Amino acid sequence: MRPLNTFQVGQRGVIRRVDGPPALVQRLGEFGVLEGETIEVLGFAPLGDPMEVRVGASRLSLRKAEAAGVLVEPQLPPVS
Repeated sequence: MRPLNTFQVGQRGVIRRVDGPPALVQRLGEFGVLEGETIEVLGFAPLGDPMEVRVGASRLSLRKAEAAGVLVEPQLPPVS
């Protein structure tokens, strides 16, 4: 497992754990950042923070400090 803030654009994986202050974990959960969901990094702001991710049909912007608490199991890209 790796923290989400270490992922690059286009990388995706399955959320395995969400750590942090209870209020942050609850807020992320309300936006769909839940264990078992697939998450994909879509991009970064010009200065690198925040990052844009897709979870299900939702697109979210997360600060890297928030993303550090989202532990993700990387998915390997499909073999072509």
